[in-house]
Parts: sequence; C-alpha cells; structure tokens
Amino acid sequence: MKRLALLVLLLGIAPVSAGAQGLPDPGDFYLISRNADGEFLGSHKIFRRSSDGLRQVTYCNREYWVRPYTVAWTQLEVEKNREVRVEFNRSKGWRPICEQPEEQVTLKDLGIDIAPGEVTDDIAEPDNLASRFSAIGSAFRK
Repeated sequence: MKRLALLVLLLGIAPVSAGAQGLPDPGDFYLISRNADGEFLGSHKIFRRSSDGLRQVTYCNREYWVRPYTVAWTQLEVEKNREVRVEFNRSKGWRPICEQPEEQVTLKDLGIDIAPGEVTDDIAEPDNLASRFSAIGSAFRK
C-alpha cells in the first residue's frame, strides 16, 4: 500500500509519458530475454530508424537498427541458455515476432571480431540502470 501511495505521489509530481520514464511505449520493438518458464529476464530496445551509433540488421526479413552492444548481449544471453526473441509491445502485452535472432545477426556480421563479453565489458553502465531495468521488468510482467 505504501508503494502504491508513493507511486501515485511521484506520478502526480512529474507527469510524463511512459517512454520518457524508460518504460516501453506501445509500438516499440525489443529483444527480450526469458528463462525456460517464459519469465522476463532482460531486454534491449531495437529501432525502426537509423540514429547515431546504430547499425542496420535484419531479423526475420525485417530491418531494424541496433547497437553492437545489443547484439553482444543477445549472444551472451543465449550462452546462458536463455531464450531471446524480438517482441512487439501491443500495450496490452507482448507479441513475439521473431525467433532466434542470435542466429540471424552476430557481431561478425557487424564487422566486429571480438568476443561478446569484451564488447559488453567496454561499455560503461549508467548509475540509474538498475532502477530503469526494474521499471522495465515490471512493465513486461503485466
């Protein structure tokens, strides 16, 4: 009950869209990692348009734009025996739209010839990453 009251208070103080809070917006595409029971473990947003630092890839005959870090993360999740799929946010739940993206795009496809762990180790994590993932995880459980 205290958490609900705090949430209502915080939303009243700073009204912003879900996307501005780091939560997925309806229509967003994500690479989503799930365990064998289908429970959400993690995600990376993928984009339909180009932007700085993004590379064009194709998952299931559809073009997307991703960060090399995202491709490395995908490969690492699969190495941990997790299922990764491209999923679409329908606002009332998630729709899987592409299976086994790790077999369709690898770091080598991006011209990167180092191990996935080396790519992810080189990226500095922002301080608020844990709270952001917690908020995203809550949205995926709905």
